[in-house]
Amino acid sequence: MCSKPILHYVNGRGRMESIRWLFAAAGVEFEEQFIENRKQLLKLISDGDLLFEQVPMVEIDGMKLVQTTAILRYVAEKYNLYGKNLKEKLQIDMYVLGARDLMDLLISHPFLPPEQKEKNLETINTRATTRYLPVYEKALKTHGGDYLVGDCLSWADVQVLEMILAVEEKFSSILSRFPKLQEFKTKISSVPTIKKFLQPGSQKKPPSDDAYVKLVREVFAF
Repeated sequence: MCSKPILHYVNGRGRMESIRWLFAAAGVEFEEQFIENRKQLLKLISDGDLLFEQVPMVEIDGMKLVQTTAILRYVAEKYNLYGKNLKEKLQIDMYVLGARDLMDLLISHPFLPPEQKEKNLETINTRATTRYLPVYEKALKTHGGDYLVGDCLSWADVQVLEMILAVEEKFSSILSRFPKLQEFKTKISSVPTIKKFLQPGSQKKPPSDDAYVKLVREVFAF
């Protein structure tokens, strides 16, 4: 059994990117086996490696894990990024799933018809500035620490930073009204394992481009 987790997905962000982020934040090295065509995906399915015939799939601890949130929870728990008690786990879940709601809009954006993209960007901007970012700004003020939950780095911090940086790719000044989140971004980006992941040459994937969209459509046949 390989000592490093093996991540199975196409060579791009999608729903695997948050898993890459969490492994990187935990300081865990991982390997990637990219799905480059539909034949490779169908082989994983026919071999029985994909419980619901979907990726992401992660090989770890002798298991083949599927379903993004289940994978993330396992990784967070395994590497002590999931709080110290039930209450902290609940807070982490709420903050993470809120961020995921906004990330879903960003993930789907490159696949929209051209006539829908401008409206989708407006939706992302509006929801970010009125629904999601204010929650995290308030949480940091109320909590009074460097982290969203507890007194150490958690999955929530990693997910929210990923969300912030992804939204800033579309709206560079979106944090201008959120001073606590600006501080948070600087603090969490400076965590050594995360700082390393943010450097050029890491396994962090670039924004989705036309080539990625074409690949995904071919592999997943949509």
